[in-house]
Amino acid sequence: MALNIPGVIVMVLFYLLVLGTGIWASFKSKKEAKKIQGDKTEMALLGNRGINLVVGIFTMTATWVGGGFIVGTTEAVYNPSMGLIWAVMPVAATMCFIIGGLFFAKPMRDRKYVTMMDPFQIKYGKVPTAALSLAALISEIMWVTGTLIGLGVTMSVILDLPYTISIWISAAVAITYTLMGGLYSVAYTDIIQLILIFISLWLCVPYAMMSPASLDITTTAFNNTYQAPWVGTLEADRAWKWIDNFLLLGLGNLGLQNFHQRTLSASSSSTAKITCFAAAFIVPTLGIPPILLGAVAASTDWNLTTYGSPSPVERGETGLILPITLQYLTPSYISIVGIGAVAAAVMSSTDSALLSAASIFSSNIYKNIMRPQASDREIQWVIRVSVVFVGLAGTSLTFLDNSVLMIWMLRSDLTYTLMLPQVVCVLFFNISNGYGAVSGCVVGMLLRVLCGEPLIGLPPLLRFPGCTLVDGVYVQRAPIRTICMLSATFAILLFSYLASLLFIKGLIPEKWDVFKVKAQQSPPAECGAKTEFDELKSQNESDEVSEPMLDSRC
Repeated sequence: MALNIPGVIVMVLFYLLVLGTGIWASFKSKKEAKKIQGDKTEMALLGNRGINLVVGIFTMTATWVGGGFIVGTTEAVYNPSMGLIWAVMPVAATMCFIIGGLFFAKPMRDRKYVTMMDPFQIKYGKVPTAALSLAALISEIMWVTGTLIGLGVTMSVILDLPYTISIWISAAVAITYTLMGGLYSVAYTDIIQLILIFISLWLCVPYAMMSPASLDITTTAFNNTYQAPWVGTLEADRAWKWIDNFLLLGLGNLGLQNFHQRTLSASSSSTAKITCFAAAFIVPTLGIPPILLGAVAASTDWNLTTYGSPSPVERGETGLILPITLQYLTPSYISIVGIGAVAAAVMSSTDSALLSAASIFSSNIYKNIMRPQASDREIQWVIRVSVVFVGLAGTSLTFLDNSVLMIWMLRSDLTYTLMLPQVVCVLFFNISNGYGAVSGCVVGMLLRVLCGEPLIGLPPLLRFPGCTLVDGVYVQRAPIRTICMLSATFAILLFSYLASLLFIKGLIPEKWDVFKVKAQQSPPAECGAKTEFDELKSQNESDEVSEPMLDSRC
């Protein structure tokens, strides 16, 4: 197949539109920065906490509806071993936003944190925060990888552009406008991108459904026609695994800086909450077109198309099913529109992940740990370098695998089993401390490794009831990720309590209390007096971080 020149021209125009919007937003950001006398870093990372409700809804929704969301949902519906019942990403996102809006948005926004790692910095100090920040950075890099894979496979199939070139061009555009305008550029380009996603996806669906090579999807929903029914089945022995996946993809995202950056940049805590609730209903709506396209692909006789036989699943091209469907079941001009939808989705998520990772590194690692005396100008350059580094790292990892669903699951696994317990404990349990945080990391990571992971060829050493041998590979039927998450949470609270007890009772010398647990648990002093924990807070937090989780004031 020759290079699709009209498609390339359309994509160039699209990239110019997005880049132009980003440049305009960067000028707006600089104009706003001149009006304030405070820290310019907050302007770059959080838009000076001035993102209004409408822009907030657009940017929150666009961040979630990325290339991984669109391509991964289509892949799940088409995959004969999964089907619609396993394509839980749209519904799981609703649960994430509702819980986030009810429990997380207000306390985070009211305390005016810059990143989700700030409460760790205040309460635990430098060492635990540094370790957890690295885990958060890895999850953001994997987010970049998953979204870019979705675009790379789509452009390589439809435009016949090399996979490598497709990914690097898209990454370069996203990096450029993120560098120029920070959150303002990310937020305002998200508006353009979300509108394009909505229009483009819904435009592609009717053409695909009317293809002469495809049967009515209602006919194949429950009948084994060309492959297993696209609705899928949920056997009793897989029910716990389904619940595990649902909680993983829903609650796991609450451990992402991506989510919290949107609520922290809102103009008020009420705006942050409404943004979450609005996104909870909009995101599933944008999940309908990928579901329908996956259903059409499962209802297609590929012998009647130029794709031919065998089918994509038999060729091992399940991860490419969205671009294959657009290429062979819709007119060429419609498939180009479909690429625009995927490209818009990819960049709306990629730029968010780039800025989120830069926020954590510049604020929680560089400024608070490596160089507390760093000037505002120096931090601005650190943010720019971080954006470039994360973009290069995430783009480089796209060559390890072309399955968006696999990368999405692995990234969610990390945030669900490691970061979510930490965020919940630091925000809602006063007993938690640095010793518990470190113990929770060790317990969660060790248990997760022992449970194995077939996606990366890691065999299980710890086999829960129901673990069976399938095609020479042991498959866990138990909800192992949820077990690991709950075990990590229990370990954090248990070891935090034990450490507090041992130090407060004097069973361990206070000089060995490297995380200052005894100071943290000290009773409040009289009004006007300064407690030992107040002094600890002033050592651990940066100048811009708000009040501690444990208030010692009268």
